[in-house]
Amino acid sequence: MFKCKTVWNKLAPLARASSTLCLQNARKSALRHGRRLEMVQKAQMSSGPAGGGGENTLYYVLIGATCLGTGVYAYRTVSGDKERYNERMIEIGSRPKQGPQAAEAVAKVVTESKEDAAPLESIPEPSSEPVKSEPVAEEPTLTEPPAEEPLVTEAVVESTETEPAAEAPVTEPIVEASIPEPTVENTIREPVVEASVTEPVAEAPAVAQSEEPLAPVVESETEPTPVIIAECVPEASSVSESAADSKAAPAAEPVEPTAAPSDVPEHAPYLLIGGGTASFAAARSIRARDPGARVLIVTEESDLPYMRPPLSKELWFSDDPKVIETLRFKQWNGKERSIYFQPPSFYVSPADLAKVENGGVAVLTGRKVVHMDVRGNKVTLSDGAEISYEKCLIATGGVPRNLQVIDRAGEEVMKRTTLFRKIEDFRSLEKISREVKSITIIGGGFLGSELACALGRRSTDVGLEVIQMFPEKGNMGKVLPEYLSNWTTEKVRKEGVSVITDALVKNVTYKNDKLEIKLKDGRLFKTDHIVAAVGLEPSMELAKSAGLEVDSDFGGYRVNAELQARSNIWVAGDAACFYDINLGRRRVEHHDHAVVSGRLAGENMTGASKPYWHQSMFWSDLGPDVGYEAIGIVDSSLPTVGVFAKATAKDTPKAATEQSGTGIRSESETEAVAGALTAETTATPPPIQQEEDYGKGVIFYLRDQVVVGIVLWNVFNRMPIARKIIKDGEQHADLNEVAKLFNIHED
Repeated sequence: MFKCKTVWNKLAPLARASSTLCLQNARKSALRHGRRLEMVQKAQMSSGPAGGGGENTLYYVLIGATCLGTGVYAYRTVSGDKERYNERMIEIGSRPKQGPQAAEAVAKVVTESKEDAAPLESIPEPSSEPVKSEPVAEEPTLTEPPAEEPLVTEAVVESTETEPAAEAPVTEPIVEASIPEPTVENTIREPVVEASVTEPVAEAPAVAQSEEPLAPVVESETEPTPVIIAECVPEASSVSESAADSKAAPAAEPVEPTAAPSDVPEHAPYLLIGGGTASFAAARSIRARDPGARVLIVTEESDLPYMRPPLSKELWFSDDPKVIETLRFKQWNGKERSIYFQPPSFYVSPADLAKVENGGVAVLTGRKVVHMDVRGNKVTLSDGAEISYEKCLIATGGVPRNLQVIDRAGEEVMKRTTLFRKIEDFRSLEKISREVKSITIIGGGFLGSELACALGRRSTDVGLEVIQMFPEKGNMGKVLPEYLSNWTTEKVRKEGVSVITDALVKNVTYKNDKLEIKLKDGRLFKTDHIVAAVGLEPSMELAKSAGLEVDSDFGGYRVNAELQARSNIWVAGDAACFYDINLGRRRVEHHDHAVVSGRLAGENMTGASKPYWHQSMFWSDLGPDVGYEAIGIVDSSLPTVGVFAKATAKDTPKAATEQSGTGIRSESETEAVAGALTAETTATPPPIQQEEDYGKGVIFYLRDQVVVGIVLWNVFNRMPIARKIIKDGEQHADLNEVAKLFNIHED
């Protein structure tokens, strides 16, 4: 139509000039000769000869073409609007059921549509048949009274300016009590009605029909405006008031809420993904530097943040029969404490996080972050809820690794296999150990050896057979030197464990109510249950959606020295692959690293900008009598130098915790920096009589003649000294002199 109008504006002046000139010539001729002559125009519009009768042909053609184009455009516009209206009605008809109060809005719009449509009734509509075939009109049952029938059969009036189309109410019966009465603001977020509607819908009388009308739709000439209807979450009072009516009403379809659950805050200034040690350490650090901070922890587990080491250590040695419920244990020093970092009263409710005056820490349990939008600074939870953030920490930890032969063995084998990691794994295995006759632990590392000793201690009491198998030549063979690994293996066997070394599992089958484990060398073992303790895989599910870099060598999110993956995203704990200024890029899976990296990430999230220079430590206890602490790179493939002495009664984990007052030794560290490395001169070291009795000692791990790792065997509370030795990075001619710094020869 715009093209036709443009052509008309250009040619109309010429057509008017030609017509005027023709009339003037005719008048002049009549005055001169006394008669009317045939009007012949001087300026011809026709390409033919003058007087041929086609002088104004082009003028009439333009007029006709303009009218024809206008009619075609109007026809297509009306037809297109009719199709869009039909599609809109189908879309609205497929939406979830809405509250009955929307019927008033429908009635008002229909009434106004009648008034506005009166002057437009003379305009012919290209097609009105699709209105009769609307899905709403084909509902099988009609419960609407005859008085309200015009609401169903009302015709749709369309025009090129505004086309208000009011949809008929849905006639499917519903339960009024199952949907609370929402206000207009909550029911219709964007009420799309004409300006003539001045009275709010809430002032209209309630509709008594048990019908569920849909919201009215007003379509304009340019683009249809969508009507956004939010599902209302009923409050407790509304549910209780409608409980009685719902019993007598027919069953209704469940309403699926599209809005975020009420307990999920829409925004969190500090969002911590993961509910482990690193997240809790970061939350505590953030609150220490910013007392008014509002911190939200989102965890997939159903428990509040807790410490994992007791799951394979102290909890197994508790005499309390209800330990699986209380999760309280006695430390080696006899003091009792809970596995949780803080009681529930320490945290605030997630729904109240934004309202608390001085901020706080909230934990959203049972929710998993499945998508991360780093540009929009928001995450999506497993239930569809979205949370925006200002600063975010990823501390998702890892998931236990399983053997491929077990994964392929089938459902019966998997049902009898435990991947030990969480509280529910401890509860399940503790219960299983009291019901079955045989348990086999596959893995000879820290976790496998600790569980083997723990289960071996109770084997004689409950008649349980405990088998531990691994491909190395001894327990913790990848960490300890061979001689110390062999000594540890004998220690584990004395605990009542049948240790099978050089064991490579070929396949696992389930036959005759037993699991059969066949090794590659042909050996066959039968057991009732398997515990797979073969390592940890960092949880990297958010890497793809967030576009974060993953380290190809060590796994985990690749971060800088400040543990940053992006300008407002940090990573801590098992999932962080960080750069160690002394030992290069690393990824550590230990409790102390989670504490220290989480603490540093929390400080940097509040503007500290500190690099990660801390050498994290880890420890393992094989019962209350044997334990060790380690720092740096401890790899049995490296050359080692060990210095040992005879152990005394105070050289045990139990005695160490009695002195420090805590069973979590990383929490007892003072972070003090050791002074100058000067040897003790007050005590003269007696001659060491090893005789394969490694009571206590220090093992140095070397790389290019430089100490890169240290294991303190039954030597406790000396970690600051070991940390300084590694930090200095110097070559030492005599490591026996360095070992004196740890006072291992004291009586």
